[in-house]
Amino acid sequence: MPDKIKLLPDNIANQIAAGEVIQRPASVVKELLENAVDAGSSKIQVFIKEAGKVLIQVIDNGSGMSPTDLRMSFERHATSKIQSADDLFNLSTKGFRGEALASIAAIAQVEVVTSLHQAEMGSLIAIEGAKVMKQEACQAAPGTKFSIKNLFYNVPARRNFLKSNPVETRHILDEFTRVAMAHPDIYFSLNNNGADTYILPAGSLKQRIAGILGKKYQEKIAPVKEATDFLSIHGFIGKPEFSKKRRGEQFFFVNDRFIKSAYLNHAVMGAYQHLVPKDVYPFYAIFIDVDPQRIDVNIHPTKQEIKFDDEKVVYTFINAGVRHSLGLFGNLPTIDFEQEASFNQHPLSSQKSNADLSSQFDGGHFANKGIVKDWSQAPPKQHAGVVKNWEDLYEIGKATIPQSTQTPQTVTVKSQFDQQPEQAAHVDLQLFDYTGFEPVQLHQKFILTQIRSGLILIDQHAAHVRIVYERLIQKMAGNQSATQQLLFPKNLDFNAADAQLLRDILPDVLAFGFDVKPFDDNSFVVKGIPADLKNSNEQQLLENILEQYKQNLNQPDFDKRTGLAKCIAHQSAIKTGTRLSKPEMLTMIDELFACEVPYISPSGRLTFITLSLAMLEQQFLNKTS
Repeated sequence: MPDKIKLLPDNIANQIAAGEVIQRPASVVKELLENAVDAGSSKIQVFIKEAGKVLIQVIDNGSGMSPTDLRMSFERHATSKIQSADDLFNLSTKGFRGEALASIAAIAQVEVVTSLHQAEMGSLIAIEGAKVMKQEACQAAPGTKFSIKNLFYNVPARRNFLKSNPVETRHILDEFTRVAMAHPDIYFSLNNNGADTYILPAGSLKQRIAGILGKKYQEKIAPVKEATDFLSIHGFIGKPEFSKKRRGEQFFFVNDRFIKSAYLNHAVMGAYQHLVPKDVYPFYAIFIDVDPQRIDVNIHPTKQEIKFDDEKVVYTFINAGVRHSLGLFGNLPTIDFEQEASFNQHPLSSQKSNADLSSQFDGGHFANKGIVKDWSQAPPKQHAGVVKNWEDLYEIGKATIPQSTQTPQTVTVKSQFDQQPEQAAHVDLQLFDYTGFEPVQLHQKFILTQIRSGLILIDQHAAHVRIVYERLIQKMAGNQSATQQLLFPKNLDFNAADAQLLRDILPDVLAFGFDVKPFDDNSFVVKGIPADLKNSNEQQLLENILEQYKQNLNQPDFDKRTGLAKCIAHQSAIKTGTRLSKPEMLTMIDELFACEVPYISPSGRLTFITLSLAMLEQQFLNKTS
């Protein structure tokens, strides 16, 4: 029987290893940036084209490499960082395994030009698919220039699994900002498709945070600093009132290496207890300095997870340090985020008047009536009880309510709630002529009204999100988006990542009625907003839309237009905590049930629930013993 086990060829082995280390273009950016930092660079420049799929170029002024070191750097497990097993527990560098460059060279076309600072000549090497095509002497500036072209060109299956350019660019920006934040003493820049996204001069950590996230962050953060013989922490935490609905602005660094740790994140969030709700996340950039012998960084291929020899001590220390900072730098108030339960306007703003609220409705009962055409947004079958027996729920008896002079209208509904969806139910829209009784608002959150079979409870925010969403989709489909021009144009500044995202989606933003134009690298001029959005803070409006857009960006089958419509609807809809007049409640009920999909908000949240008389009576019949 012939032997079956054979050694893999080097090129196949390298491609397999690349699958562990190089998951996407952002992985290449991370590895090259860390190598540049380890080389002692004081200036690092990054250039990318087409989200790194076409080109990733990293230029540094670090120590450079000799011709022999340049060739050896592409061999697997070749490294200058460790000489023995003991060195694994005394690491002060980013990389140490010697896998990154070999993995990159196996799946891309690589060209490296490098020179030592005292050398008269530099060296050039070109590698394609792990094969050295040439190596020769050349003129080169001190330092190293890596050019990675056509990533995954020889692994088309991997290339096909890459996401869209905006998604991949976002991952690159995340890796870049993590390394740049960890080393504020180094100049960093990033150029995306010929446009400068980040230019970050060397400076303090606070300046670096403001350079990455925006100048306004200097007012939103407070320092944290504690030290013991075992470990020390320093950095900045966000003030509670500036917390956001996403986790993206939370950073842990251990010995200047970015890590992810749900355990330590719990320590920080515990310090914010009673200051922010559980679904809102404050900013933090916390640096932990600890003896390398007390940690193990060799537990994950990307080195973003580590183990401490005593995690409980670290947890307690971080929790106490953040609490101390929150108490020391201002008596920070408890924020009632329930006033803004949609995605989210945290600064406490005054509630809108009834007149302002009325202007948010287009007016007129039963606007947008018609045949339901698209049930793609219908809720799953587990919500079947919500709309069971439409005729019982929504047909008001003649004996209870006087006849309206309005002609009754009937809509044919093909419901996914029914076990036999081909059977149509007929809904009498004359239901909403509330001349016999009036709706009631509960806790400035729900609308309660009577129906023939019992009562219905409507979530005012979720319902209005559905109304605004369908209105936006209809106007966009008919090219009817109206713009309300501002009296004076406003110049808005964004952080570099948000500015890049806004440029990417600007044509879609304009389609909804915004009048926004790029002004400078990270600035835009706003001349108008959609006419449906009354009395809006333009900066906050666009920031919140971008925040929610980023949350939805990685969802499967994400569509930019409908995704933006959802974001705008959530931002502009009436919020929980808003008092509504009876005419406004009647208008909302009318417009909700004139929607094509009235049952759920665009994000899948129920807009109403029903309680039948039988259910209510059963509650009173239940015995206590």
